Amino acid sequence: MSYVKPAEFTARMIDAGEAKVFMSTRDTVLRAFMAGAILALGAAFAVTISVNTGQPLLGALLFPVGFCMLYLLGYDLLTGVFTLVPLALIDKRPGVRLRGVLRNWGLVFVGNFAGAFTVALMMSIIVTYGFSVEPNQIGQQLGVIGESRTVGYAEHGAAGMLTLFIRGVLCNWMVSTGVVAAMMSTSVPGKVIGMWMPVLVFFYMGFEHSIVNMFLFPAGLMLGGEFSVGDYLIWNEIPTVVGNLVGGLTFVGLTLYATHARTGSARTRPMTLPEKVDA
Repeated sequence: MSYVKPAEFTARMIDAGEAKVFMSTRDTVLRAFMAGAILALGAAFAVTISVNTGQPLLGALLFPVGFCMLYLLGYDLLTGVFTLVPLALIDKRPGVRLRGVLRNWGLVFVGNFAGAFTVALMMSIIVTYGFSVEPNQIGQQLGVIGESRTVGYAEHGAAGMLTLFIRGVLCNWMVSTGVVAAMMSTSVPGKVIGMWMPVLVFFYMGFEHSIVNMFLFPAGLMLGGEFSVGDYLIWNEIPTVVGNLVGGLTFVGLTLYATHARTGSARTRPMTLPEKVDA
């Protein structure tokens, strides 16, 4: 499967983070929009499978289809840039500043939300025939998910908030491992296998992913879920984003950087640089 060693893919992680900092606003938002939309379709696909078969494990097994597609197409999720982009700042890449990192995160958040919300609206139209009838079984399940993962946490107060945060941390530990796994191989089958495994774990375990939730909760609100926008923001999206940041950066980005960047591979500029200098 053309395995790439850790020191080498760690260098690729930093290079990728640097490239994203300097990416144009247009490309950043467009790629984020498509990533949010494709991941939302993957979530809708998984929910449909789970409802129609009564087997949540089968839905989880197939959910990574969307994740693999969007990364093979070169699109970006907020959870991924949380892990990759700060490494370029830590590695002191020329021109990389904190404001550039925050700019990237902000643009990707907006793009992801727009893409996920677009699919949420489309799916809501499908399961209600343009809001002319009551939601079908799949639509009803989307509403239940939104309720259990907002007011369900709120019922437990601080303990619920802590649980939500930890689920966000664990989620991006797995999801960002999937992002990095795509760099562990130079072949498409190797990339897909590497991405599939940790993403399957996150989805079946019910961890909280901020972009998946950008689809599930707006769809739930449109389909009659008994929770509010405030419930969604306070008792899911905001704590989930913070948890995703902590999980991806701490347990994936910083750990790989700390243990593999010291070999020297990640602390050098890309190998093409000397050729540019000679030219």
